[in-house]
Amino acid sequence: MRIGITCYPTYGGSGIVATELGRELASRGHEVHFISYAQPIRLNPEEPRIFFHEVEVSTYPLFEFPPYVLALAGKMAEVAESQQLDLLHVHYAIPHSIAAFLARSMSKRRLPFITTLHGTDITLVGIDRTYWPITRYSLQVSDAITSISHYLADKTRTEFEVECPIEVIPNFVNCRQNFRQSLPELRSRYAHPEERLLVHLSNFRPVKRVNDTVSAFARIAPRVPSRLLMIGDGPDRAGAEYLARQLGVADRVRFLGKQERIHELLSISDLMLLPSQMESFGLAALEAMAHEVPAVATRVGGIPEVIDDGVTGRLYDCGDVEAMAQSAIEVLSSETALRAMGRQARLSAESRYSSAVIIPMYERLYERVLGR
Repeated sequence: MRIGITCYPTYGGSGIVATELGRELASRGHEVHFISYAQPIRLNPEEPRIFFHEVEVSTYPLFEFPPYVLALAGKMAEVAESQQLDLLHVHYAIPHSIAAFLARSMSKRRLPFITTLHGTDITLVGIDRTYWPITRYSLQVSDAITSISHYLADKTRTEFEVECPIEVIPNFVNCRQNFRQSLPELRSRYAHPEERLLVHLSNFRPVKRVNDTVSAFARIAPRVPSRLLMIGDGPDRAGAEYLARQLGVADRVRFLGKQERIHELLSISDLMLLPSQMESFGLAALEAMAHEVPAVATRVGGIPEVIDDGVTGRLYDCGDVEAMAQSAIEVLSSETALRAMGRQARLSAESRYSSAVIIPMYERLYERVLGR
């Protein structure tokens, strides 16, 4: 198949999943064309059967805001015609599904499009009254809709009063490429042998509650010799750094910023802290699980679909920093229990969320849409 994929190219779960999906599809013999205003961060156009088409938006004094949706729709239609695409697969409803609808309307040939919902396109942006009508319409005119969790599918049906089918296809991780490695030299840069190494991974937006991570760690460190890696960047980083100084743990917390080789840092970690106010799936937790790193996470959104409480991680109520810290202390206090939970996390990632399980689900959906 020849597939066009559109996503946001910057750091964020939807862009990462879309890019990895394209790479997996290309490895299975499909031709994949990415269409966006910039090259997705994890994309290498030199990989076989992967192509990138940049959307150029013209500036004009009359336009206070460049009309990106129109430029994107035109580029989608152009690439679909020149590359003989079979379908478009857009990630994040706003504005990509409307652009795909316009491209389909302009196309001289049949050009179905699939919309994948990732979370804030529904729970934050979409339910804004400014965008609600057009988001609802974009769902109704999609040839198929997928959601990354049952939670998000149910939320979409309720918030947008739609009866169109929504197929749940979860996020995934390539377990052949993501596995725990022994990297003693790397680990020694961040922690002593007798210390535990905790990790947090996010885009440091308010919904991620990074201050809760630092506050919980300040309770954990006196009880369990440990250090904390804060991976990522965003608007709440400065506040978290200040809080670490205020709580007296700044010398035990490393803010690493955005990192490319996430799998290596996860391989040397013992436990993930994920205090998010909302996660429609919890991709960071899944990536940690693939590296035998259980997570202490909030019982919100789609996280309980990913983490089995007490088996592959621990769940607690959002905002209960004391419960978060106590759960982490309990897990970290027993080497045997910690490693057993890590092995269960890996088994769950392999059996339920590996690319070998999930990618065929997308291929079957494509075939059904094209066969209609």
